Amino acid sequence: MEKGKSIVAGFDVGGAHLKVARAESGRVVLARTFATPIWQGLDSLVSAIGEAAPLYADADTLAFTMTGELSDIFPSRDEGVAALLDEISRRFPSGDKLVYAGRSGFVGIGQAAQLSADVASANWHATASLVGKLAGEALFMDMGSTTTDILRIKDKKVANEGYTDAERLLTGELVYTGFTRTFIFGVASAAPVRGRMTPLMNEYFASMADVHRILGMLDEKDDKHPSADGKEKTVQGSIARLARMVGRDAADLLPLEWLDIAGWFSEQQLRKIHDAALLVSGGLASDAPIVGAGTGRRQIARLATRMERRFIDFADLIPANEDVRAEASSAAPAAAVALLAGTF
Repeated sequence: MEKGKSIVAGFDVGGAHLKVARAESGRVVLARTFATPIWQGLDSLVSAIGEAAPLYADADTLAFTMTGELSDIFPSRDEGVAALLDEISRRFPSGDKLVYAGRSGFVGIGQAAQLSADVASANWHATASLVGKLAGEALFMDMGSTTTDILRIKDKKVANEGYTDAERLLTGELVYTGFTRTFIFGVASAAPVRGRMTPLMNEYFASMADVHRILGMLDEKDDKHPSADGKEKTVQGSIARLARMVGRDAADLLPLEWLDIAGWFSEQQLRKIHDAALLVSGGLASDAPIVGAGTGRRQIARLATRMERRFIDFADLIPANEDVRAEASSAAPAAAVALLAGTF
């Protein structure tokens, strides 16, 4: 079959989510994200693979990238990569299977097992590589549920300084903060409450999903894990959880005061990302846009305004059906490997 005319299913096997995208004739036609708390065991991954079957049914090629090897269910990254590759072989016994190995490109399952350092957490490289082919020069930022990737794109290629997680943490290309799953005390140690900086309770009482729900920035489809207290995902429920972080009850303050406090936490998170973006963006042309992907791309759009750069949603950059663009952007690495394996 002519290249670009086949059906390719892309998978991003993460520690918290399985993201799957289906590309037909070089165009994303389906995309979904499934909750898979691998740290609790691989059963959730197996279940999600089964639920995702309509997205990869009759696909000519299955393309995989991963970050799930980081999960603490595995003793090391190498063992995590090996375990996930074994799971892929077991759950997908037929079909042409490719694994994205970053700087080594797509490889087969057997070769991937020998390239675990390249395979581990290479999903950022896949998405940035696709953005390079489509945008030429840009600052690419993918803000997911847990982390934010920031990459400089020059001459249609990824101009990264680091490759491993450890290296990328040092360069600012990986910021360990995300739109929903990040603990609030990972963003700030205190918050302004009625004119006083109040130290936070160092407990997992609330997450950034609560912050962004209160602010009206959260698409509920993007918050796939239970709340910190296991209770309702409503604005009032999120205010109650946020209140515990500053030693209060929801009734202690007015709704507008809780809105201001939520805004404070979102701002603190954005500043961390802004600092890293300034480090990474050096050398880019002044008219190079910011391309934003992931569940937190609304945050990235805010940052683009501050940096006086044009914002392009990854959803609008890639070839995709109109009704799946948002899901494809939230599942950007899966969409990227599907398109790279089938078209580019």
